[in-house]
Amino acid sequence: MNNFLKEFRDRGFFYQCTGEENLSQLLDKEKISAYIGFDCTAESLHVGSLLQIMCLRLLQKHGHRPIVLLGGGTTRIGDPSGKDKTRTILSEEEIEKNISNIEKILKNFLDDKDPNTKPIFVNNYSWLKSLNYISFLRDIGKHFTINKMLSFDSVKTRLEREQSLSYMEFNYMILQAYDFLELNKKENCMLQIGGSDQWGNIVNGVDLIKRHSNNHVYGLTTPLITLASGAKMGKTETGAVWLDKKFLSAYDYWQFWRNIDDRDVLKFLKIFTNISIEEIEKIKDKDINELKILLANETTTMLHGKDEAKISKETAQQTFVENTLGDNLPSISIEEKMLDNQVNIVDLIVMSKLETSKSEIRRLIKGNGIKINAQTISDEKLVITKSLFKKKLIKLSLGKKKHIKVELT
Repeated sequence: MNNFLKEFRDRGFFYQCTGEENLSQLLDKEKISAYIGFDCTAESLHVGSLLQIMCLRLLQKHGHRPIVLLGGGTTRIGDPSGKDKTRTILSEEEIEKNISNIEKILKNFLDDKDPNTKPIFVNNYSWLKSLNYISFLRDIGKHFTINKMLSFDSVKTRLEREQSLSYMEFNYMILQAYDFLELNKKENCMLQIGGSDQWGNIVNGVDLIKRHSNNHVYGLTTPLITLASGAKMGKTETGAVWLDKKFLSAYDYWQFWRNIDDRDVLKFLKIFTNISIEEIEKIKDKDINELKILLANETTTMLHGKDEAKISKETAQQTFVENTLGDNLPSISIEEKMLDNQVNIVDLIVMSKLETSKSEIRRLIKGNGIKINAQTISDEKLVITKSLFKKKLIKLSLGKKKHIKVELT
């Protein structure tokens, strides 16, 4: 098997592939261009997109050129895959802002030094915006059958649940297939990589190119990554794990990986770090907490840099081991005069956003799960006074893993 595909499998990236043997032979013979698409429905990507980003890095490692397609056009439609209802359509200004920010995030992960593997960034709005509807139906639409389109999960699931699927969304798979055709013509792109939910859309593109241009291209998909708990990758109790520091600090990002379930650690070292499979095999029997710190350091370094990873580790050491206020611990500020309004412990926790459910906070207090400055709080009516603050600071803790610094201003 070709080295790229072998590592793709060994790291747990592989789910399905069209013409795997032929693709392996092609990759042995030449360096190719391959693309992954990202719709720009939010200002930042979250860790649910990280596996696709690691695929782009793996392409570069093996000498291939990644093409990053930013869906300025398709975001205006909305991908129905895995969705129960039509996405909210964003304004043109929002989409352009999202595209700009997502491109910056992706550039943190990709190497642009080697001219042969330097990533190409494209926006599909550049070719979709000027399509002539009649010509498009005649030249492209004729290659699609309603029968086949209705068989794809993205459509079938919505119809089986009797959830509406707009004609606009129904066209999404044709536009994605057309993207592959355009990239094949413009950049000689030979491979599309995507999540397992994109299989139908990718196969459509492979078939369209064969029928339209008689070229042989390939599709490769990755599995859906879930946490050992069954939760979807990228989502936590407190929200999405964003890849933009503006929405999630480097420390909180480090903590997400440090707190991964023991059962996920080795799998995630393979998927989300550059550590070789051979090295992971050598260290797999080490203390699980050492491996978690290694995972947190490697993933944070990749996104935020070595210095931020080091600071995050030191802050965690200060907070959890030395039980002090780490300099880089997330913080909130409250005005001193607010305390005149009899702010109690439940109110303070809601303000901190560590937990928003008052009933859950009361349950945690009863279970000795709330601490101020490492002291357990047992009274849910405890009023927060200036005397609790040391040098105008307190450390507020929920359980063993959630900590925040509260500063009096």
